[in-house]
Amino acid sequence: MSGETVPDSRPLVIIAGPTACGKSSLAMALAEEFGGWIINADSMQVYRGLRCLTARPDDADEARVPHRLYGVLAAGDRCSAGRWLELAKQAVAEARSAGALPIVVGGTGLYLKTLVDGIAAIPDIPEDLEADVRAHFDDVGGDAFRGELAALDAEAAERLPASDRQRLIRAMAVVRATGQTLDHWRRHGETIPGIAGRVATILMMPPRDELYVAIEARLDTMIDAGALDEVRNLQPEGLPPRSPLSRAVGYPELVAHLNDETTLEMAITEAKKASRHLAKRQITWFRHQIQSDLLIDTQFSESILSETFTFIRRFLLTDPV
Repeated sequence: MSGETVPDSRPLVIIAGPTACGKSSLAMALAEEFGGWIINADSMQVYRGLRCLTARPDDADEARVPHRLYGVLAAGDRCSAGRWLELAKQAVAEARSAGALPIVVGGTGLYLKTLVDGIAAIPDIPEDLEADVRAHFDDVGGDAFRGELAALDAEAAERLPASDRQRLIRAMAVVRATGQTLDHWRRHGETIPGIAGRVATILMMPPRDELYVAIEARLDTMIDAGALDEVRNLQPEGLPPRSPLSRAVGYPELVAHLNDETTLEMAITEAKKASRHLAKRQITWFRHQIQSDLLIDTQFSESILSETFTFIRRFLLTDPV
């Protein structure tokens, strides 16, 4: 019918999963096989600095296929989910204009959910306030923090478990900064829409024992590749105050070693522990928040490529409804 809007049927692939499961290796394989561009959805890899410690792709990988949104922000910048969404939309549009398949990969679940579902346009939260809320959570713990939130946002406190640090902090920061709850903004505020097009989501969820072995091996590899030197080169000034990058797994632990507060061996042990905790939170989040089209229940290896390639070919050949 004349004047009708034709739905956007252009394909988009998402690769999600916890840290160190092999998402980047799978994205590289898909990009080379299907002519794709890799677009970052990791909240730490979006920043410049600490390239090794945040496991950003190296120059050789970036030379093999186009990469976008890696190291594009200064360490002092703040990248909210809404800001990342706008950057991701631009990167996807550029990939499509070049005739490439956009492949969005990362472990920041909120970014990936925002890409598909959109996000409420919430006023900017002052960085100092958000940092204070985050520090308070760490001081009092999830249960006590959740109890405090209940007095300001009973709905969020009831819905969110005490272990959901990220969303509890977000809910508290929003209500303290704006006087309104997150649900209020979602119901009554403007919405930034997600990406248009057909989406295929691949979720990598290996067994925890396999994942923890990979985490420990990767931390050792990072140290051998110069992660400690990266952190040392930022001293004595360090990162800008309240920089999001200062929360990268391994950074505070290695800073403690450089400040003679602990041994290198203990710093690495604590960094591995922090990385395992991150993976545990990510696994819980993905299980409840991400609807996958293909679940890969093992670490990355070439053995998964045949099944994954077949899945992508079928997805690309599927006629939009």
